[in-house]
Amino acid sequence: MQINQNKLKQRLILLSFVASILLTGLKFFAYYITSSNAILSDALESIINVIASGFAFYSIYLSAQPKDRNHPYGHGKIEFFSAGVEGALIIIASLFITYEAIQKLMDPQPIQNLARGSGFILFTILVNTAIGYKLIVEGKKANSLALIADGRHLLTDSVSSVVLVISVGLIILTGQVWIDSIASLLFGVFLAYNGYQLASKSVAGLMDAVDDVLLEKVVQTLRDNKKSDWIDVHNLRAQQYGSDLHIDCHLTLPYYWELQKVHETIHNFENVLKSSHAGETEVFVHADPCLYQCCYFCRIDDCPVRAHDFVTDIDWDAAKLVKNEKLYTDARIHIQD
Repeated sequence: MQINQNKLKQRLILLSFVASILLTGLKFFAYYITSSNAILSDALESIINVIASGFAFYSIYLSAQPKDRNHPYGHGKIEFFSAGVEGALIIIASLFITYEAIQKLMDPQPIQNLARGSGFILFTILVNTAIGYKLIVEGKKANSLALIADGRHLLTDSVSSVVLVISVGLIILTGQVWIDSIASLLFGVFLAYNGYQLASKSVAGLMDAVDDVLLEKVVQTLRDNKKSDWIDVHNLRAQQYGSDLHIDCHLTLPYYWELQKVHETIHNFENVLKSSHAGETEVFVHADPCLYQCCYFCRIDDCPVRAHDFVTDIDWDAAKLVKNEKLYTDARIHIQD
């Protein structure tokens, strides 16, 4: 399953790479016959598509490699780096495009064959939209930031090309050449914003920042499959590296259980988490013995050492489960209330 998923990711990003090369050539041809600064901006931005898709292909290839002695957690983090490089390249392209737009605004140049050039751009919009949408859909299924980043980049390219076609139409209708430079200027600002978003997400992933969506998904899985002998879960950590998911937590179990039973329960606990994720999932569970305070929210009916009657259940949510302490503190507060 994992091998097939990696092959699919590589085929999709290769499709994006080849398409980017062909469409970039088409956009430069459109610039050649029109001399439009806005079309040139779009073509220059497409060079970034080619570079980004090439790097994304390498990052997906590398992230699919098995763990080794030097990379015991796998190679999945390369996808964060890939997205960061793509974001940085987009920002650089936006600065160049903005500079060129200001130059052409101060010294306007004649534009020609706009209708014909726009026809080529319309074709690139259709192709980029179809491939970009496919990359995002499959990237979300495979939890691949590199695929999602490349797909969003292509959709961003499509949106900017739509704006470009609109500006060309306005030039044809009004004859005002300065619209070309203004459209290019707005395009540069739009690119800078999208590049910043990609770079920020990349840095967050490389710094192991909390992914609230991922964490909520893990918590929901535990909540939906909660067993009576899972007395307490705390110190929960979840990180996604490419398609690989890493989860660490503490699981509170009855202190009088034999080691074999503890091992079996932890194994079943891990399988519940693994079954909710399509990619490779690595789970590390630290077993904690229960304390007498846990009796207030422990649901084990036949417990031979129960010190208190069951009083209340504790709703498991991300805010509680990430704490580095057992949940009996929250139970005591709830009982006092």
